[in-house]
Amino acid sequence: MPALLLGVVVLILVLWAVNAFSKADPKQAARLLRYIGGGAALIFAAFLLLRGEIGVAVPIGAVGLGLLGWISLWPASLFGRTQKSPGQVSRVRSAFLEMELDHDSGAMRGHILAGRHTGASLDALDAQTLIGLLAEIDNDSRQLLMAYLDRREPAWREHAQGDAAAGAGNDATPRGKMTEQEAYQILGLQSGAGAQEITRAHRSLMKKLHPDQGGSTYLAARVNEAKEVLLRRHR
Repeated sequence: MPALLLGVVVLILVLWAVNAFSKADPKQAARLLRYIGGGAALIFAAFLLLRGEIGVAVPIGAVGLGLLGWISLWPASLFGRTQKSPGQVSRVRSAFLEMELDHDSGAMRGHILAGRHTGASLDALDAQTLIGLLAEIDNDSRQLLMAYLDRREPAWREHAQGDAAAGAGNDATPRGKMTEQEAYQILGLQSGAGAQEITRAHRSLMKKLHPDQGGSTYLAARVNEAKEVLLRRHR
């Protein structure tokens, strides 16, 4: 009789979960399944306790409590090793600019390395001044500056004058081969990072560089190149 009652309870929970899952968004569905799994595990553990099977009931009950968030199933040190390090920053440098991309917020910032505005932060210069620089700098620097403007002033191209918006005076000088040091800076990693760290950083950055997030084809290409350069060491 207890087994039959448990089966009925589980069946009701499953049917309710299927109905709720079909209506919920993925995050809510995952949370719902975790709660249901935790509740079912506790019920099953209680049933086993009533039957005197303590050795099996205790670990199942612990799993249930863990799924419900009441206890931690993993040591803090292990959990910490699997998490993304906060405060990671990618750096891309050209002849005229150094740009940074914050991994957590996706914010882009930078400063000028050469020319009449040497040392100035891009945030400190107005949009028209920055647009005026497009025709004065090399192609890599121009692409970085355009990516920055796309994030800061999404409509800047509509108001840009003449050839500046199109990148006049296009410098087609090819870029040198990316070094490992540059690749580590672009992915925001420490020298010697493993293949999993490289792949994880690449995936995180590509999400930030998606067009819907004000992404840049140029920056995405640089991130892809950095990944390829570093993963060659692990092949």
